[in-house]
Amino acid sequence: MEALTTSRVVPLQVTCRKLSSSLSADFSCLEFKRYPCTSGRVSIMNHPNLLLRPVSASLQPQELSALGHEGNVAPSKEILELWRDVEAVCFDVDSTVCVDEGIDELAEFCGAGKAVAEWTARAMGGSVPFEEALAARLSLFKPSLSKVEEYLAKRPPRLSPGIEELVKKLRANKIDVYLISGGFRQMINPVASILGIPRENIFANNILFGNSGEFVGFDENEPTSRSGGKAKAVQQIRKGRLYKTMAMIGDGATDLEARKPGGADLFICYAGVQLREAVAAQADWLIFKFEPLINSLDSVPLYDD
Repeated sequence: MEALTTSRVVPLQVTCRKLSSSLSADFSCLEFKRYPCTSGRVSIMNHPNLLLRPVSASLQPQELSALGHEGNVAPSKEILELWRDVEAVCFDVDSTVCVDEGIDELAEFCGAGKAVAEWTARAMGGSVPFEEALAARLSLFKPSLSKVEEYLAKRPPRLSPGIEELVKKLRANKIDVYLISGGFRQMINPVASILGIPRENIFANNILFGNSGEFVGFDENEPTSRSGGKAKAVQQIRKGRLYKTMAMIGDGATDLEARKPGGADLFICYAGVQLREAVAAQADWLIFKFEPLINSLDSVPLYDD
């Protein structure tokens, strides 16, 4: 699928509860892996047992009458049947499972929020190659290991309303759940732990650190580190697990790309945090809350054969 060249981002109002200063995380379980590099050694930080309490956000979506996307807000019979038949669901993380764009939040924490957010908007709209945007954003603030640890301790994941219930419903129906993100494992592992998603079902990037904890770069071998990477990850999952029907849920152009032969059969655009109009216009189903997905798994078919 050709990359989208323009996309207007329409932010939705978000009202968030103030985080309690008592929130803390035990980082005694941090796990470090070291990889050779030309300038010494590189560490990748993992959190095998990090448990952070999620903070839910209250979202106020725009009125549908102002959006002009009524056509795919009400799913067709075929789309409902595909959704009810899925054997695996792949979720984007930033602005979908979580209400934040993780790299933007980390950059803001490190003092470079505005400049990095502008690059994120361009990447999610599809106007620049993802790998270019990823490298550019990281170069603006070069997060150290200690800064990432501090961020994770002070900023627990903020989950989108209804995502825990949806994932619980999918798992109860024996539907496998994956997290596929252009964000970083260091920030996604705690989210997966909260939702009960196994680590092997995470496809994301890694920040690399040197011996002294300094920022070195990111792992370019991860498929999600470049344009088309999410689509390749979905194709890899499908080929390896032989799923008959798969769905991708997300908000950006890189999520839309995952709907292709050998990849996802169904793309559901979640606009509960950000409405990217060019992406929403091409979605099979546009939603602003996760409740329609939950309810449709329980309900009887809405159409007669």
